[in-house]
Amino acid sequence: MSPDNPTDGWLKKKWAILDGRRCLLKGGSGATQQEPYNEVLASILMDRLGIAHVPYTLLVQEGYPYSVCRDFITPDTELIPAWYLMQTRKKANHVSVYQHYLDCCDALGVSGVREVVERMITVDYLLANEDRHQNNFGVIRNAETLEYLGPAPLYDNGTSLWFDKPTAMIGGGRVVCKPFKNSHEEQIKLVASFDWLDLSRLDGIEEVWMELTRGALFLDESRRNAVARALRGRIDRLGKLSRTWFPRSSDAVAGDVMEDTKYSGQSR
Repeated sequence: MSPDNPTDGWLKKKWAILDGRRCLLKGGSGATQQEPYNEVLASILMDRLGIAHVPYTLLVQEGYPYSVCRDFITPDTELIPAWYLMQTRKKANHVSVYQHYLDCCDALGVSGVREVVERMITVDYLLANEDRHQNNFGVIRNAETLEYLGPAPLYDNGTSLWFDKPTAMIGGGRVVCKPFKNSHEEQIKLVASFDWLDLSRLDGIEEVWMELTRGALFLDESRRNAVARALRGRIDRLGKLSRTWFPRSSDAVAGDVMEDTKYSGQSR
């Protein structure tokens, strides 16, 4: 039970005061209850890569896992999701959804958006994130002056790592992708440069996953090992891709108008 829950989505969640700070607790789903573990691993992964994000920790109550994060919005600020930003101007038919988002942010005076979005796309590729819809990223604005302060830190990464797939399908099969393409292999092509990326910082991340999920009531040894192997496979594939990367020009990206995904109004 919670006195107030202004967040959307279908996962069980509540606000709580922990150590004097307002925090959001968010549960898992299905037979594996895997999302909270994914959220914490994503936080560790982004720590290692130096990517701005909302830190998550793990809380287990009566065997059920919950991810915990502090409220990153203050009484003086507000989160403006990407979907709302993209309604501030009409998208030309010859402009991609990706470029349209960048253009809207630029018109509103929000700086540093491309770099943050490229890191988001990269993290989502590594984690096989399936739910980066247009309400799961955005910018922060001063609630009083309406001044845009910059991109929001990355948050809500739990719907990833084959969370709802049978163990035998982990690492294989089709993984849903959002928000700009319906394939991670296509979406990663929007990244202009991997000069910032040092994948050696993720050495041993599989062991981190195994330790994080040790004793998890809903995750058996076979599934834990399958996720660890699949995660290493994603890291290795991105490593090969980044070493042979030939980025497209900004004009080519802007003209990529294939609209693979649209905001469905659903979130986890």
